[in-house]
This record gives sequence, structure tokens and C-alpha cells, in this order.
Amino acid sequence: MTATATPPAAAAPRARSSRLDTTTTERHHVPKRSGKPDPTAHLSAAQVEALGRELDALRQEVLDSRGSADAAYIRKVIKVQRTLDLSSRVVLLFSLFPPAWVAGTIGLSVAKILENMEIGHNVMHGQWDWMRDPKIHSQVYEWDHASPSAQWKRSHNEIHHTFTNVLGRDNDLGYGIMRVDEDQKWHPSYVGQPLWNFINACIFEYGIAAYDLELGKQLKGRGEDPERFRADAKKVLAKIGRQMRKDYVVHPLLSGPSVLHTLAANVTANLVRNLWTHSVIMCGHFPEGVETFAKESIDGETRGEWYLRQMIGSANIVGSKAMHVMTGNLSHQIEHHCFPDLPSNRYAEIAPRVQEITARYGLSYTTGSLPRQVGSAWKQVIKLSLPNDFSLGGAARAGAGRLLGRLRRRPAAVAA
Repeated sequence: MTATATPPAAAAPRARSSRLDTTTTERHHVPKRSGKPDPTAHLSAAQVEALGRELDALRQEVLDSRGSADAAYIRKVIKVQRTLDLSSRVVLLFSLFPPAWVAGTIGLSVAKILENMEIGHNVMHGQWDWMRDPKIHSQVYEWDHASPSAQWKRSHNEIHHTFTNVLGRDNDLGYGIMRVDEDQKWHPSYVGQPLWNFINACIFEYGIAAYDLELGKQLKGRGEDPERFRADAKKVLAKIGRQMRKDYVVHPLLSGPSVLHTLAANVTANLVRNLWTHSVIMCGHFPEGVETFAKESIDGETRGEWYLRQMIGSANIVGSKAMHVMTGNLSHQIEHHCFPDLPSNRYAEIAPRVQEITARYGLSYTTGSLPRQVGSAWKQVIKLSLPNDFSLGGAARAGAGRLLGRLRRRPAAVAA
């Protein structure tokens, strides 16, 4: 989640370059079905490509300045995470005692979040490949997650980051179970999506594994390669088996009399990690102000237009340095989507410059506090579970109209 000519994340440069090696002298606007205005309509093709060159230059500047300070940062994060994970598991051997259970559970929750967010996610984007350290190289790293890294990289790096927020191309838009844009056709099943979203948040790592497998397509008979699906499904089940044996069998059994308490602590830590990760992802992709795009709009898309789509199709979170680290620096989602292969610790440094560029080109830079962005994303989930023209007032008026119509059609009563 890179060749200089093509910004999308960790896939082979040749696979990425052909789609964006395009230049245009005029922009091709594709209106959305909902009729929402195009927030980039004021920009000419020349301006969009100028924006792209500015962002390319910024990216190259960071690439050229990577060095010992960046390497020291990621190694420190890894050391802290490994130490916290091990010490928390040791403390939980005595989880029969409430203080040990609380301390161990909190520590294990934080360790799991750090491993998934600031280490695993970013390592698999190739952010640290330049260090040539086999322990944190995108081609070999396997994370503490239900989804095998190879499958996650295929669905996330190669599809999501290439087709960010393009309806019908980016499967991350609602993960196939939710309606997150007015241009997505409404179906009565979407009424339950607030509940589905909450359930998905609780079991998020398994939801991602099923999503990476494209399980929904397979169940609907639309899978493209049954053989690959069966092979991938075996890998997912094997990975889940290893994760469960570690967290729910081996570690609890090592606790002896504290077995049930340690089991509960592991369940709680995984739940906390899932809820946190889900919230961060929601904040970066689904709040109000984040744009989506028609499938036809990326035909002939240039590098500048790709950058443009990343900037207005993502949202940031403001907060403390600790919060940024705990989100894997995905609190800088706009910068991450523009530069998915840059070291995550550099996003805070370049964010003001990216924001200045968006302001200069008359573009939105969607950001807000964590509570605000979570609330905004959930508001969207609830709002879009209903048809576009639905409102409580409108529904009441429609109901009253239907009742009045029935009363008018009834035959008049005959007086006795």
C-alpha cells in the first residue's frame, strides 16, 4: 500500500506504468448519476499535470532523503512492539489476578495494533524495502492477521490503491456489504448495513480475509478462477488455524490456572485491535467530504489525475504523535494514498505541503479529529442504508398522502 512514472503502491513497476503513461490536452469529465458536481471541474488539463509534477517532485525529495533516521525509527517501533507483545504475554500467565489481566490485556492490544498498523501494513507496502532487511521486506513479511500477506497485497496494493474510490473497480468501497455512495444502487438489504458494519468491525481481520478471497463473488457464482480460490482458501484457513492455536490454545494453556482468564484476554485484545483498525480505515475512506468516481472517469487517466483522485478520495485525522503511530500513520491517509511507498514516519512532515498544494489548486483537504471522523463515517453508513430520496419528513408526507388517497377512494357511507 514504485516506479517514478507511476505512483500506485507495491506492485511491479511494469504492471503499473502502462495505465498512467498518458498525456492529454483537455480533461474528460464523466458526470455521476446522482448529479453531484465535479469538485475538480475548475482545473484544466495543464493545471492537473502541473499538480502531478509538484507531487512527483515532493515524492522524489523524500525518496532521496531516506536514511539512518528513518531506519532507526522503524527498528525502534519493531523493538517496542516485540517487547510489549512478549512482556504482556508473560504478565498474562498470571491473569488470574485482576491487575495482571488488565495490564496484560492493554499491553497485548497495543502490541497487536502496532504490528498490524505501523509495521505490517506499511512493510507490505514496500516502504522499508530500500533497507534490504529481510525481516521487514514486503516480499517475505507475514503479519499477525487472518489474511495471508500475498492475498492482502493483491487486493489492497494492486487493486484498492490503483482504483481508489472508483465505483465498480475499488472493492474497498463498502467491502461488498455496504452502500457508501449515492451513486451505488440502493437495495432493501442495505437497511441492515449499520448492523453489518458493527459486526464486521468486531471480526474485522476475518472480514478482510474473506474480502481478499473475494468470497462474496464465489458464493454468487461470479468467481473468475475456482482453482485459485480453492488454493487461496486453504492458505487462509491454515493461517487462521495458526493464529487461533497461538492466541486461543498455546498461550492460555501455558497459563495453567489462569487459562480461562488468558483466553479472555486474547479474545479482548483481538477485539480491540479489530475495532480500532476498522475505525481508522472508516475515518480515512468514508467520512463526509470524501469523493467517489464513476468507472468511466478513469479511462485515459493521467498521472496527475490519479494524484487528484487520491487527494480528494481520502481523509485525514488530526491528533497527537502517539495517535499517528497507533494508526500506522494512516491518520495521514491523503499523503499515504498519494505516496503509499514512502516511509510512514515522513507523512507528518510532508502533510502541510500537501495541504498547501490542495489549497492552491482549489481542492478540498478533508480532515478532523478522530471522534468527528468516526461519527461522520457512521453517519454516512446510516444515511446511505436508505434510498437517496428518503427522509423522515418525506416518508411521513408520503404515508399521509397514501392514507388520504385510500380515504378518498372509499365509497361514501349510506345514512341509516
